[in-house]
Amino acid sequence: MNVYKAEYIWLDGTEPTALMRSKTRIIAEGQPPPEWGFDGSSTNQADGHSSDCVLKPVFVTNDPIRGGNHKIVLCEVFNTDMTPHASNARAKLRPVAEKYAGHECLFGLEQEYTFLKPDGRPLGFPTNGYPAPQGPYYCGVGGSQIYGREVVEAHLDACLEAGLGLCGINAEVMPGQWEFQVGPLGPLEVSDHLIVARWLLCRLAEKFDCDATFDPKPARGDWNGAGCHTNFSTKSMRESYDACVAACEALGERAAEHIKNYGHGVEHRLTGDHETQRWDKFSYGVSDRGASVRIPWQVARDKKGYIEDRRPNANCDPYLVARVMVETVCAAAEAGS
Repeated sequence: MNVYKAEYIWLDGTEPTALMRSKTRIIAEGQPPPEWGFDGSSTNQADGHSSDCVLKPVFVTNDPIRGGNHKIVLCEVFNTDMTPHASNARAKLRPVAEKYAGHECLFGLEQEYTFLKPDGRPLGFPTNGYPAPQGPYYCGVGGSQIYGREVVEAHLDACLEAGLGLCGINAEVMPGQWEFQVGPLGPLEVSDHLIVARWLLCRLAEKFDCDATFDPKPARGDWNGAGCHTNFSTKSMRESYDACVAACEALGERAAEHIKNYGHGVEHRLTGDHETQRWDKFSYGVSDRGASVRIPWQVARDKKGYIEDRRPNANCDPYLVARVMVETVCAAAEAGS
């Protein structure tokens, strides 16, 4: 009998930041990936006396690591009574995305991350002390500026082979720090693609004897943190600059609520330095990378487009970010119409 390997991926219940988990099921060729159980007591999603949880496939794509007809299967976590598990943030996004579907929301996510050596030091950091100050590393070239490019290229190829919506990569401001971009895609799709891309990155890093971390401040001191800048637009924003400004104003009205959903440790990254606004302040401006929300220069020129929320952490849950963004901007637009 012909079979394929299906790698089931899900987000666990670890707090304050969920971990990615995965396991393999062998399935007969031609059969779709079925629902599958797992031990929630080992993933911080159940007690030992009632430990079963359910994986429900929501996004299936080709597995570029195993190749052939093998699959990656992204799942939501459910309780055995088929209600969404408390840790299932995707289930909370679904009704919001459906409610505001008429606004035609699009996201572009800029996922920053850092490669770590087995001893926990970022790639490019010497055993004792620190590398040369920030400056030449961002979009740099050459062995004294760039660390980990071989992993980055393998990851980009894998994501494209899996059909994920990556639209670019670049080296970031700190040594060993990189970024990939996903989108523009709708709320659920961009979040799904980001999670699978994160999993592929961590999985491929295993082959290169390093780890990929989404820690928002992997190196303390005078070094840039790692974010997940969130570019967002509605149909109205893509047609009207006034709608872009109104979206910024709406985000300011719910600034504290957004910070709660933008990832653990956000206060360590959003300090007012290193191209950030403080976590407890809100501002927006044209071409201002020191603001909470940036209006790109070409948007101000064209009088239409999108905005960039610079507050989400690299370790954010994209389903939470997308939910609160859609809720805030679209509800305000409807209230003002």
